[in-house]
This record gives sequence, structure tokens and C-alpha cells, in this order.
Amino acid sequence: MKRILFLILGFVFTSAFGTACAVIYLSKIVNAPLSIQSESLFVIEQGSNAYRTVKQLRNQAYSDIPPMVAKVWLKFFATDTSVKSGTYALAPGDSLVDVFTRFTKGEEHLFSVSLVEGLTLKQWLETLKAHSNIQFDIDNKTLRQTTITNADWCCQAIKHNEGLYLADTYFFTNNTKASAVLARAHEALIAFVDEQWQQRALDLPINTPYEALILASIIEKETAVPEERNRIAGVFVNRLNSNMRLQTDPTVIYGIGDNFDGNITRKHLRTPTPYNTYVIKGLPPTPIAMAGKAAIKAALQPLETDEVYFVAKGDGSHQFSTTLEAHNAAVRKYQLKR
Repeated sequence: MKRILFLILGFVFTSAFGTACAVIYLSKIVNAPLSIQSESLFVIEQGSNAYRTVKQLRNQAYSDIPPMVAKVWLKFFATDTSVKSGTYALAPGDSLVDVFTRFTKGEEHLFSVSLVEGLTLKQWLETLKAHSNIQFDIDNKTLRQTTITNADWCCQAIKHNEGLYLADTYFFTNNTKASAVLARAHEALIAFVDEQWQQRALDLPINTPYEALILASIIEKETAVPEERNRIAGVFVNRLNSNMRLQTDPTVIYGIGDNFDGNITRKHLRTPTPYNTYVIKGLPPTPIAMAGKAAIKAALQPLETDEVYFVAKGDGSHQFSTTLEAHNAAVRKYQLKR
């Protein structure tokens, strides 16, 4: 009887020891780095399952784990095997456990697009259309749908989408629609403008957040020097308060549209358009470009000065003046000389 008992105990011990060794071996294999030499993108198609995904990793030379080992791990040890379709990043050092955690949580690789301040909606659409990971779906209908919002100042009565999106870098998963990116950019704009409107300076000659966007777009076009934005905003605010025309070239150029050849002339400055601020008083009817956060802040919190003129120096910066005499001298120095 004792002999039989010892045999049984020996068998149990041997089986347990063997099972423990197998578990240790399996754990070592699935936690070891895969054969990923550099960061790569891995696509799981719709309808794929866990075992097919492991097979795909092997077929693409990312894994040399024996199929039977992978199958046992998936069946008995993997915490989750519900892989989600999408595009994922594989990095050197990733193990099978690492990538499956990503696959089952749906932690897809994020692509990015920079929608740059100072560019027009037309230029933004060209950027979105050229992005290989964006599904371009923009037409008149989808474009209007990107600005559906509950904001009381925007955008039901506004039929011109220029300036209604916040310039920034946006991240997205593969094959995201362009309209979805723009909708996010619009939501970001509404949230940011609402916040900044509550913090605006007192006695601004701006009646609505939309007018602030118009002014911000002009500021954006007038300078590439970040330190100048608030100062240029101050000049425009002073001119508006003094009932002076803004007389800013970017508005004239925007009014000319596609016919502008890069050379602004005196005839252009005299030709009436809704955007020619050499002819009209006050702000143009819509923004003339997309604005970023800094320009919007500048429009609502301008630098307080007595300056009402500025002229480009030719190096990207400007010379500011409080009198017409000083301004004319600056024009002679920086413009006529050139």
C-alpha cells in the first residue's frame, strides 16, 4: 500500500513539476522581445481573431514563437484575446504580451496633422487631402456639419467657414475622416474662445467673440514674430477706437482671392471689396485666415499703447509709431529704401 502511495505521490509531483516547468517556459517565451528591429506599423483587419493575429505576426517575421506554444498561451493564459481592428505601433523590445495588451485595448497608433495658423481654409483642406492616413470626405454639406455647435455666438448664421477652426496639431487613428478632424478643431476653437472671452480686456471695440476671431486672423497674418502679436493688436484696437481704417494689406489680398499674383498695387488698395480695409471702416465681414491661441489671446488682451501705425522692417518685425510723421519716416527708412 505504501509503495502504491509513493508511486501516486511521485506521479503527482512529477506532473506538477512538469507543469510548472512548462508554465515557466511559456511565460519566458511570451514575455521575450519579439523580432522587431525598428518601430513599425501593424494592421489588424476587421474580423481578425487572436490566433490569426499571432499567425500574421509570424508571417511578417515579427515573431518566431512556435504556433502550438502561441495557441496554448492564447487558450489558457492570455488575459484577453478579443483583438480590435486598427493600425498599431510595434516597437523594439515589445513582447507578445505587450502587443496583445495593445491589440485588445484598442490602443491604436496615432497619426498627426498640423493645421497651421495664418493659413486659409482652402490651404487646410489641401493639407488634409494630401495626408495619406486621412479619409478626405469634404464637400459643402460635410463642411457645414463640422461647425454644428451649441455656442450662442457661432455658427448658425455664419455661412463662411473661414476662421472657425483652431490652428493646432491634431492626433487621430488611421483612416479618420477629414470632417472629423475639422469638427474637433471647431470644438476646440469654441471652447478656447469662450474661455478667453470671459477674460477679455475692458472697453474693447469688439462686440462678439466672432469679431474677436476676425481681428485675431488679421493679427495672425500681419506678424510672424510672437512677441509682436499683442502690440499689433493694440494698434488695431487704437485705430478702431479712433474710427480710423485698419488699412492692412492681408485683408486686401484676401478680398482679391485667387486672382492675386503676389504683387499688391495701389489699384488693389483702391478697389472696393468687402475685405479692403483701406476702403471700408471697421473689421471685414469674416476672418481672413485660421488663428491660433496666441493671436486670439492678443485680440482679446491687446497691449495698451498710443501707437496707431506700424511698418514692416523687412526682417519679419515691425517699426511702430504714434504719429503719422514718425510713420512716414519709418516707411522711408524701411520700405522706400528697399
